[in-house]
Amino acid sequence: MSVLKKLAGETASYGISTILGRSINFLLVFIHTAAFIPDELGVNVKLYSYVAVANIIYTYGMETAFFRFAAEDKHKFYNIIQSALLVSSTLFSGILIVFSSSIIQELGYPNKEIYLIWLAIIVWIDAVTAIPFARLRLEKKTKKFVVAKISNILLNVALNVIFLLGFKKIAEGEYLIFLQPLAQKLYSPSIGAGYIFLANLIANASFFIFLRKEMADFRFQFDKEIFKDLWIYAYPIMIMGLAGMVNQVFDRILLERFLPENFYPNRTAQAALGIYGNAYKLSIFMALSTQAFRYAAEPFFLSKTADKNAPETLAQATKWFMIVCIFIWLGVCMNLDWLKVLFLRKKIYWEGVSVVPILLLANLFLGIYYNISVWFKLNNKTYFGTYITIFGLLVTAVLNIILIPRMGYMGCAIAFFVSCFSMTALCYYYGQKYYPVPYKIKSAFGYIITAGALIYFTLKIPISNLWLSIPYHLILLGLYTIGVIIVERDTVLPQRWKDRLKTL
Repeated sequence: MSVLKKLAGETASYGISTILGRSINFLLVFIHTAAFIPDELGVNVKLYSYVAVANIIYTYGMETAFFRFAAEDKHKFYNIIQSALLVSSTLFSGILIVFSSSIIQELGYPNKEIYLIWLAIIVWIDAVTAIPFARLRLEKKTKKFVVAKISNILLNVALNVIFLLGFKKIAEGEYLIFLQPLAQKLYSPSIGAGYIFLANLIANASFFIFLRKEMADFRFQFDKEIFKDLWIYAYPIMIMGLAGMVNQVFDRILLERFLPENFYPNRTAQAALGIYGNAYKLSIFMALSTQAFRYAAEPFFLSKTADKNAPETLAQATKWFMIVCIFIWLGVCMNLDWLKVLFLRKKIYWEGVSVVPILLLANLFLGIYYNISVWFKLNNKTYFGTYITIFGLLVTAVLNIILIPRMGYMGCAIAFFVSCFSMTALCYYYGQKYYPVPYKIKSAFGYIITAGALIYFTLKIPISNLWLSIPYHLILLGLYTIGVIIVERDTVLPQRWKDRLKTL
């Protein structure tokens, strides 16, 4: 139990920073939807989908490889992996910049090549700082990691406020008219939503300030034989990560292409993409706990290859991770009526919130998949992850192509859920063969089904008055919490409380 508490403590450390940072970053949804209509934000939704995929290609599984091999010689593997990423990412971004005009035109956004140039530099920075950040995690320098990440987010949000709520609004004459001539010089309407990319670029450059010690420690070093071993270990993880990330963003890539004309009255396909992409961001709350747990769990469990108690610890950790995620699912879905008003500033975006419960559930299963996938990393059978995620990607692609013309972006959400559930089921099945873990499957499905029924009930019988709906939902959430405590009483309750419950 002490091992589990240690993992929980590390998860909490990353979790506080992740939740705080992402919560601050979530203000961007408020800013972007206030500044632009869905048609204007469609390009950002689509290009950031490609960026998410590019981040996987640029690092090609070397973060996990660093955690796996650093115990042998941390400084040597740090230098070799960082050298490889520096060379490859410079090459990749150089190609994107040189051919930016042709690529951006092929994507359907002519004369927006500056967007692609800025994004190429953003991804380059992400790649060359990935291993220094991984080193901070390995060395348990949580505070430095947290400060760097939150500072980056604060700067990004501040720049978005300056560019979009400051320069843009003043240039358009909404307020501070006496500053309008200056603002019109500082803000270019032709760049428009591209200021979102520019703010991201400037904020990412701040990483070099926080990582200056790690960067100074770096010495260019390359060993062909060692890199070959690293590559053999890492490339299945890259393919797995690539397929997994494409799986997560494929809906936004396909939606604009397969949505029939006038499927949504008076809405273009690009507007539908902007609506769906920003409604999708309400499901970010589930990704927070997943990312926080992964930051702590990956180096933690990969260092426990010889620990005979690791399976039991993993089972317990996964159970409590799932319970936390279920409470997030309940909390967000029960409060969608005011969350949409708070964060999606134009009513047009509210059209897409019906997908949020399904997307949250999909991300819940995706988080469980990430947790239980530790088995093939511990056993050096990372190719299983490749097969499973490619299968999930195929499910996503096929279902999106089938469902988008019939159901619009609701089809995207359903396709993503089916894919995540399928990957989790396959990972569990093969994991029990090669690395048996005593997961509590019946109780897990019991929690999910009862929470799903509660969400369905509250969404089907809404209470329009917020002064009544909020207390009502809190009572339901409290009752669910009591139920969880009763079921998990052997773990969460002091002994004297357990004895008292037995007498009831």
